[in-house]
Amino acid sequence: MNTPQSITTLGESPEEERNRRMLRYAIAMGIRTVCVILCFFVQGWWLVLPILGAIVLPYVAVVIANASSRPTTGAVESVRFSLPAPDRGDADR
Repeated sequence: MNTPQSITTLGESPEEERNRRMLRYAIAMGIRTVCVILCFFVQGWWLVLPILGAIVLPYVAVVIANASSRPTTGAVESVRFSLPAPDRGDADR
């Protein structure tokens, strides 16, 4: 039996999700661009920070952009696994 979905339980549209992911990715890539530019102006051991930011941020940007911050809607079905009863050999005979 199918129950109708309430408007509050519906997930976001694919377009909204894509826009949210693109915004997150663009922000992370903007920060990476700043890190690359800082590599030309920072001296000493502080140079390590923008270099790490420029190297690590592409991976982090993809992970953050694809991570879902909203829980999925719908019922979660519980699945139980059971192991077969141990063989007692000739104990029942």
